[in-house]
Amino acid sequence: MRGSGGLLNVVDVEATCWDGTPPVGAVSEIIEIGLTVVDLDAGERIERHRVLVRPVRSEVSDFCTELTGLTQAEVDTGLGFAEACRLLAVEHSAGLRPWASWGDYDRRQFARQCRTSSATYPFGKRHTNAKLVFTAAHGLRTRPGMAEALRIAGLPLEGRHHRGDDDAWNIAALILALARRDEWP
Repeated sequence: MRGSGGLLNVVDVEATCWDGTPPVGAVSEIIEIGLTVVDLDAGERIERHRVLVRPVRSEVSDFCTELTGLTQAEVDTGLGFAEACRLLAVEHSAGLRPWASWGDYDRRQFARQCRTSSATYPFGKRHTNAKLVFTAAHGLRTRPGMAEALRIAGLPLEGRHHRGDDDAWNIAALILALARRDEWP
């Protein structure tokens, strides 16, 4: 694995969601941020974090609880979104460190939610869509979901799928597998 430059934040968010159309006035909001810090030079996952975020324009639906395991009561104990963004910037060097997510949803969701709130976007411009890198590295015609990518890479799914901290941990394993093949940018 080439020395590709130190630490990388791997981020996965869970957001309020519904089976069908959202209730009138409700919008999808981040309710959980999973973050795994990867040391690309050492080839290992070195930190794992979970930040609960309190939604203000929506509630956790039964469908969302089934998918993520998160309940309204649990996310009610979370930070406000702006405070969560500050925490990412201050405690996790989000604006300085490159970051990656599986697909572009997480980046777009942060950007959208920052635009519609008083929160400052916590990340820098160095974002990598790990799904695109994985798809190209494996010569796939379609972009797999994270669980399918783990199967293709021969890696186990650790924890619960659609749980921010577990998904960030698993995405980090996929990134490290790509880095070992010298296929991580």
